[in-house]
Amino acid sequence: MKPSPAPAAPEPADPPAATTAQADNAAAATTPDAAAAATGADPSSSSSSSPSPSSTSRVTLRSDLRASIPDGLIALAVTAAVFALLYARIKAKTSSTVTVMPFMADAGGFWMYFLSQAFGWAALLWAWGTVVLGLLLSGPRPARLPLSAQRLERLHRTTSLNTIALIVAHALFFAAELVRHDTSGWLSRLWSAFVESFVPGGYSSGTGQIAIPVGQAALYLAVPLGLLFYVRHRIGPKTWRVLHRFVIVVYVLSVWHTLLYGTNVWYDGWFRTSVWLLQLPIAALLLARLLRPARRSERLSGPGAGTGPRAVWGLRLGGRLVVAGVVVALLAVIVSGRDGGRTVPPADTSSTHNHD
Repeated sequence: MKPSPAPAAPEPADPPAATTAQADNAAAATTPDAAAAATGADPSSSSSSSPSPSSTSRVTLRSDLRASIPDGLIALAVTAAVFALLYARIKAKTSSTVTVMPFMADAGGFWMYFLSQAFGWAALLWAWGTVVLGLLLSGPRPARLPLSAQRLERLHRTTSLNTIALIVAHALFFAAELVRHDTSGWLSRLWSAFVESFVPGGYSSGTGQIAIPVGQAALYLAVPLGLLFYVRHRIGPKTWRVLHRFVIVVYVLSVWHTLLYGTNVWYDGWFRTSVWLLQLPIAALLLARLLRPARRSERLSGPGAGTGPRAVWGLRLGGRLVVAGVVVALLAVIVSGRDGGRTVPPADTSSTHNHD
């Protein structure tokens, strides 16, 4: 994940995860989701209602893995297309990556790194789709949907699994690139690549000092949160729902990781603004989900009898206000074009990829 979901170093990265659901008190949106998202059904929020026992009693990880094959093949095709685009832009020297890190102009020498980035972008896209599906399933639904709720629920689970796979592939190819360019002995290069790719704080150059741990956090949250759905009967539906709400964090971390570390979206411009624009539907769906929760006990009628402890009521109100603020902030970013991008390369463009 050195490409998420947060740039002075290389391009976007993972994400992200994940990506898959939202929390009642979350602000942003997430797998998966992800960011990095990535998780089973009912992803989006505190009040998301879990599937009925009759509709999910036969759902197993094995059956969902089989069902995820078509979606996975599409994900691989998208990854290949993104890789081809990244590679062509590097060859033509039109990619901002070359501006940030001139040594990467050698497209053939760093093809594995660009493949890692392609997996990262695909992971972020799949996490986005997983989160949207989760919000549609757990919040107010449009009058007409192209698929039944049952099919959407299954698609949500399969995209969650593929989001996890894309995030893992993103991280593994990043590590493989480090091994490939290391000139020390095999044990030493394997250990160094493992530390820099998977140990928080192990990557010590450029923007990666912050962005890489953010991406690692998305990865380490996406896997368990995404797979908890398949053991929900053992941990209890209530515990599962509570943990499932944190999937939004995977998505938020994935987007953050991408905006921080992705050299393709480092600078001001339509591409970076487009990444912000994609977050608007998620924030809007999350806000609708919080304003119209499925569970009566989570509706915000006012503090007092029947609404639970005042502290809980206050948290729910705060969550709604925060998400509403996020929607306003996203609109401001999109309209103004002030999306936090850089105008010039940073002073430190060093990277562990550079072995000159």
